[in-house]
Amino acid sequence: MPLQLMIDVKPWHLDPPLTLHTGEAELKQHGNGEADAEEESNEQEVIVIQDTGFTVKIQAPGTEPFDLQVSPQEMVQEIHQVLMDREDTCHRTCFSLQLDGNVLDNFAELKSIEGLQEGSLLKVVEEPYTVREARIHVRHIRDLLKSLDPSDAYNGVDCNSLSFLSIFTDGDLGDSGKRKKKGNDLEQIDCTPPEHILPGSKERPLVPLQPQNKDWKPMQCLKVLTMSGWNPPPGNRKMHGDLMYLYIVTVEERHVSVTASTRGFYLNQSTTYSFNPKPANPSFLSHSLVELLSQISPAFKKNFTALQKKRVQRHPFERIATPFQVYSWTAPQVDHAMDCVRAEDAYTSRLGYEEHIPGQTRDWNEELQTTRELPRKNLPERLLRERAIFKVHSDFAAAATRGAMAVIDGNVMAINPGEETRMQMFIWNNIFFSLGFDVRDHYRELGGDAAAHAAPTNDLNGVRAYGAVDVEGLYTLGTVVVDYRGYRVTAQSIIPGILEREQEQSVIYGSIDFGKTVVSHSKYLELLEKTSRPLKVQRHNVLNEKNETVELCSSVECKGIIGNDGRHYILDLLRTFPPDLNFLPVDGEELPPESQRQGFPRQHRHRLACLRQELIEAFVEHRYLLFMKMAALQLMQQKANKDSNKTETPAITATSETSTESTGKELEESIPGLAQAKELAETLVAEDGSDPKSREVVLNACKAVGSISNTSFDIRFNPDIFSPGVRFPDNSVDEVQKQKQLLKDAAAFLVSCQIPSLIKDCLDHSALPMDGATLTEALHQRGINVRYLGTILEFVEKTPAKAQLEHIYRIGVSELITRCAKHIFKTYLQGVELSALSAAVSHFLNCFLSSFPDAVAHLPPDELVSRRKSRKRRNRVPGGGDNTAWASLTPSELWKNIASEAQSYYHYNIQCESVDQVVEKYSFQKTTLLREISIKTGIQILIKEYNFDSRHKPAFTEEDILNIFPVVKHVNPKASDAFHFFQSGQAKVQQGFLKEGCELINEALNLFNNVYGAMHVEICACLRLLARLNYIMGDHPEALSNQQKAALMSERVLGIEHPNTIQEYMHLALYCFANGQLSTALKLLYRARYLMLLVCGEDHPEMALLDSNIGLVLHGVMEYDLSLRFLENALNINTKYHGPRSLKVALSHHLVARVYESKAEFRSALQHEKEGYTIYKNQMGEAHEKTKESSDYLKYLTQQAVALQRTMNEIYKNGSNASIMPLKFTAPSMASVLEQLNIINGIIFIPLSQKDLENLKAEVHRRQQLQELGKSEEPTEESQLQLEDKIPID
Repeated sequence: MPLQLMIDVKPWHLDPPLTLHTGEAELKQHGNGEADAEEESNEQEVIVIQDTGFTVKIQAPGTEPFDLQVSPQEMVQEIHQVLMDREDTCHRTCFSLQLDGNVLDNFAELKSIEGLQEGSLLKVVEEPYTVREARIHVRHIRDLLKSLDPSDAYNGVDCNSLSFLSIFTDGDLGDSGKRKKKGNDLEQIDCTPPEHILPGSKERPLVPLQPQNKDWKPMQCLKVLTMSGWNPPPGNRKMHGDLMYLYIVTVEERHVSVTASTRGFYLNQSTTYSFNPKPANPSFLSHSLVELLSQISPAFKKNFTALQKKRVQRHPFERIATPFQVYSWTAPQVDHAMDCVRAEDAYTSRLGYEEHIPGQTRDWNEELQTTRELPRKNLPERLLRERAIFKVHSDFAAAATRGAMAVIDGNVMAINPGEETRMQMFIWNNIFFSLGFDVRDHYRELGGDAAAHAAPTNDLNGVRAYGAVDVEGLYTLGTVVVDYRGYRVTAQSIIPGILEREQEQSVIYGSIDFGKTVVSHSKYLELLEKTSRPLKVQRHNVLNEKNETVELCSSVECKGIIGNDGRHYILDLLRTFPPDLNFLPVDGEELPPESQRQGFPRQHRHRLACLRQELIEAFVEHRYLLFMKMAALQLMQQKANKDSNKTETPAITATSETSTESTGKELEESIPGLAQAKELAETLVAEDGSDPKSREVVLNACKAVGSISNTSFDIRFNPDIFSPGVRFPDNSVDEVQKQKQLLKDAAAFLVSCQIPSLIKDCLDHSALPMDGATLTEALHQRGINVRYLGTILEFVEKTPAKAQLEHIYRIGVSELITRCAKHIFKTYLQGVELSALSAAVSHFLNCFLSSFPDAVAHLPPDELVSRRKSRKRRNRVPGGGDNTAWASLTPSELWKNIASEAQSYYHYNIQCESVDQVVEKYSFQKTTLLREISIKTGIQILIKEYNFDSRHKPAFTEEDILNIFPVVKHVNPKASDAFHFFQSGQAKVQQGFLKEGCELINEALNLFNNVYGAMHVEICACLRLLARLNYIMGDHPEALSNQQKAALMSERVLGIEHPNTIQEYMHLALYCFANGQLSTALKLLYRARYLMLLVCGEDHPEMALLDSNIGLVLHGVMEYDLSLRFLENALNINTKYHGPRSLKVALSHHLVARVYESKAEFRSALQHEKEGYTIYKNQMGEAHEKTKESSDYLKYLTQQAVALQRTMNEIYKNGSNASIMPLKFTAPSMASVLEQLNIINGIIFIPLSQKDLENLKAEVHRRQQLQELGKSEEPTEESQLQLEDKIPID
């Protein structure tokens, strides 16, 4: 796909405000119109996503006609967008496109326009303005003026976010044609990294996190552009066509007043104090404001042109909006400039006063539900539907976030203003907001406020789960949970008609009082039945208040309401998944021994702790394997017993998890023919059970694993077991007992299987968390809740290989401490009034991180409070209370609270009374702690060097706290078809079919772009894998282009120092090196190392890989001493984390030896190579090629050493007239360095003949069959290409 060919020619599409069709246009811009329609996965209907494109000519006033590539599906609107972004037409917004004098309809698809074909000429015709068009024009001009200004990214608005990649790559990488190849001029490269990046440096400066971008030095085009005080025009001027007035100050200090009229913009004669709307002389009437300003201000003309040139040169990914807002936890001091549009936004269309402007508010519920109802029979329909769902979701998340902040900042009127503040509810912009407090003792039985705080996230997980099952006819509410300034706000879309009636009347399914009264409804049962299997929810009976049996297919709290729109809604999904018994002590119930040994059940803050969906899936999967083994075992026994029919089948009804597990394992070892028996078992399960013998086998196996059916494997959970208010009918006692056992087994499975498997994955480095967020993700992928963090840490402490888990332990403890601090910070902030917010936050950070022992809060000097004013109205903040209580917090008190929180919430013991003790004991870095707490709580701090360790003054002042952002949780709608393509592409690659895999992944990329637009985490993973495949298949420039996109996108959607971004930088450096861009490769690696030091410090297994990369590149540019520093550090880290006998360590020794050889220090080289040789010999045996290679290298080194010695002796003997043999000092060839780089980065090229390929495929196929039989319990070695990129699954 010629993706990068067209990047420079045509600018990118920015998000068109009015249509859903964003993705296509963006992609189409890059000549992607002709999607690879030939190749489609066999599992999909063959369709053409985008018909082949064609070219039209466009003629705009005052410019040469130019060609534009378009595709038949897109709308006329999208050509408008392209023109508003092009350098030469960007200043036009109010125009129509005409074909042969006929105006094209903006919302028509191109294919529906008569006479439009290859080569048609479209004319751009200026149209008269309306007030709306004039506003759009002014806003667009303001956006063009601000296009290089990063302040929106720092302020976290309009889905802007930071990216620094271009600083390290000097612009675009793909166009090495533009600059001369620097690769061969080694002299030019300055390789010395800054001091703080070198191995062993203890400094962790913050300022380099955001390097200075020279493009951001603003080129000033205007001093002021703002609405004039004379707006709106009086009646008689309206009748002259005046739409509005602007006030402008040019760079040359010329003050002018401009009229926007229907015909365009012109200067009028008004001044600040006198209104004279008559045109000035000359009036410079122009259709575009840019044309007008270019005539009256030479500086504007010059700078605006330069600015637009720069704007279109930036990589499109630096400019496109992200789907969800990303916030930066650091920012420089940004000057606050006058900005008419921002000021106007704040007071009209967006916030401040409720949105009562007709046509401005969106009916969110209607939009969210209508998109769900779109047809989905074939691929194009599904793409359209998923794109619409995704677009509405991201808009809704943005609106809900804005509303939640407005609610907490006190800018929204409550719908029940008479009640106390924490009980208030709000409606803004058709979204319903409620606070996370226990209102009216609703959760009294379940843990009060703690339960009210946990319920929204549980509910959100439920919404996510039901949304993913996507049953037609069953609707959930749009839900977003926002944590802001210590408050948790739930934002939900509103069911039509629910506000007019009492809840009692509207709930026709479920219970509004946790099960005292329960109702059911046949239509709901029918709809929920469809979700029962995928969500593993068991249909069950409960008793209502009249002791009648009521049938449910969800938890009792799940309420069904039919809206006025006739749709069936379900809400309150907080118990979609079954309870976690490890954190729910129940009288008279014993947990299995595995749980008890770990000290469970433990008391938790609330009784809403439930298991994660991932755990349920893993547990059922595990039980299924068990089921197969049991059936197989009995079949084999039947076979064996055919001759002596007296023996009965063994009664395998294991109660506890371990016994079944161990029997499973022993069986496997003791019986050779188990694999065949498993096949038998599978066929037998597939049969209809006509043969009584096989029926009995299945029955026994079902009983043993707790299946709810007796004829097939089917495990489901009853979510109401152990819910306090729920009663079950007498006839289901056995079933309830079975369900209780199942829940206990699941809780035990988490402790006895999932946590050990997490630790095992960390030990063999298949899980490599770098910071709190990636650790949490690793837990969640295995279905472990974060409340188990203490248990995990204890497990690590007891592991014999504790030293190899030191990084996990450190990240875990730091996560635990910052989470405890976050809990405390939440309640701390609730008592702070807005005017003291920055003082309070800086005081808290001082207590948390500063070594200054008596941090004293700066109470803000009441700059503005007159003493006489009555203080009565001061308490209108939700929560109220004493507004200066926060100032009395001391460091020692905070750390005491953190320790007791760790004990009570995580059941983990931290014996530390101050930050310095913690840092000492766990070897933390304060910058890392600062980053973790800031990200978790939404704090944004000034980027500068903080002196945490001063004992004389606190580290932070209130001027250092720049902002506090919301932390937002929402549903991420998925692109299902794209995801299937991606997975089948990955599978093909794993099987060694690179080309087919590559095509599938390209197709996936196309579909992802179709659904998500251009920016998304999953597109990032897709591009990374594509780049890796390009690289393996030898297409280095394409690899570079794709990886550059992946790195840019990762910065934009995950954050500039997210662990994934660090990985992307490393991959990009490798491809740069392969492309001969050595200095860029080094810069990228240094950047990655700096970020990694900041995020997790030097002591981390991934650092060894990074340092090996840096060392190799430095070796390549003959910086031997520097290279050794990095390679020896890598050797130490590898030895620590992989054990001294690991092959990684052998490789490290070899790399070090090569550098010593280049320095002609043969003794050291020999010493290291011998170490490596010994490891190879012990691990792989004498005959292995690695061992042979190493031994040959040793011989070569010995010869060199001997030759050198001879020469030296010769010199000593004969002095200066000695005849010296010229010695071969080898500077490494780039090819040999690249070869080593590929090896350490896990990229293996296999030069294979056709025959080898056939054998390899056969071998892979054989392995797969084995694995499907479940014979290979131990995972086989990773297949040759370790493509470690899995898309994160929610």
